[in-house]
Amino acid sequence: MEELTSIHNQHVKDWKKLSTKKFRRQTGCYLLDGWHLVNEAIQAGVAIHQLIGTADQLAAHRDLFEHADTVYTVTMEIMKHITDTVTPQGIAAVVDLPDAHRVPTQPLTGAWLFLDRVQDPGNVGTMVRTADAAGFTGVVVGHRSADLFGPKVVRSMQGSQFHLQLFEGDLEKWIADFKANGAPVYGTQLNPQAKNFRDVHPGKTFALIMGNEGQGMSSALLNATSDNLYIPMRGEAESLNVAISAGILMFQLNQ
Repeated sequence: MEELTSIHNQHVKDWKKLSTKKFRRQTGCYLLDGWHLVNEAIQAGVAIHQLIGTADQLAAHRDLFEHADTVYTVTMEIMKHITDTVTPQGIAAVVDLPDAHRVPTQPLTGAWLFLDRVQDPGNVGTMVRTADAAGFTGVVVGHRSADLFGPKVVRSMQGSQFHLQLFEGDLEKWIADFKANGAPVYGTQLNPQAKNFRDVHPGKTFALIMGNEGQGMSSALLNATSDNLYIPMRGEAESLNVAISAGILMFQLNQ
């Protein structure tokens, strides 16, 4: 176990740089912040390359040492420096960054969520977590969406990245692949002329697309779907937050 006390230490500088997409891709790693995420990783059998914690937190959880390649004791100043939280819990871990651009090795089955240019990290993370809760198989994030493994998305996913298949890619290709296999792909549209979501009863394999917070889905994707769905509003609100809409639709469609 190595003790670090300066934010100018090279390890600390590298942990800080894991907040950037470029450095995550260069190193093939990302940072987990907090006990819940570290425990989720261990339960999922994910290798912990570096376990980072304050002295009091590590002393209370020595059982975690066996899961880590290296353990570092750091000051709370360092924890605040490397994490994205105002009051860190005093524990973090460096783990492998999944290859989100890999080619699926298994047939595309089950319920899938596609995200089209969803830019708010909190929305992306919340929808991944909700997809997990709704029993979805995977999530595909299209171009110009928030990065799946950025700090705010990781915090919002709350460990659901260990329970789902996560990909980044060209949604037009994913839509074509699903439809080629006879699976419906449902878009979402703020348009009463679209199909009421309660009238759709898909089989076990389908995809649901959620669009950009302000602009919705692109016209190209809307034209490529099997059907586009609409959530009728009973009150005076014009629209719902995209993550709220996704939750309603995912639990309705995947029954």
